[in-house]
Amino acid sequence: MPQYLLSVYGPAERTPYGAYATKEAMLEAFADTGAFNDQLVADGYFVYANGLAEASTASVVDGQGDEPVVTDGPYLEAKEHLGGFWVIEAPDLDVALRLAAQGSKACRGKVEVRPFQTADGFQEHLEG
Repeated sequence: MPQYLLSVYGPAERTPYGAYATKEAMLEAFADTGAFNDQLVADGYFVYANGLAEASTASVVDGQGDEPVVTDGPYLEAKEHLGGFWVIEAPDLDVALRLAAQGSKACRGKVEVRPFQTADGFQEHLEG
């Protein structure tokens, strides 16, 4: 079954409660997201999920030269950053999009859906 990455994006600017305006809003979103995760597991779609620390905690490593170069902060300066993700297995893109909409509603963030590249798909791309 194809796997998809559901990436959750939220504002770069944070409150004391992350992307949420209040503690109550944060706790409600966490509860709804937990329920969504439980449903993914029950329905057999769940592979892995997690939230990320805020983008300011990131380090970018460029190991292409003779010595690696490490830079503090996110790779891109942006108004929105990746805040968490799900890896799911779904029979097709339509199911993945439906699940992303449910996840978006639960966590109160925008969700980008991307299929994982497969060896077959990569070979088709090379031959195409």
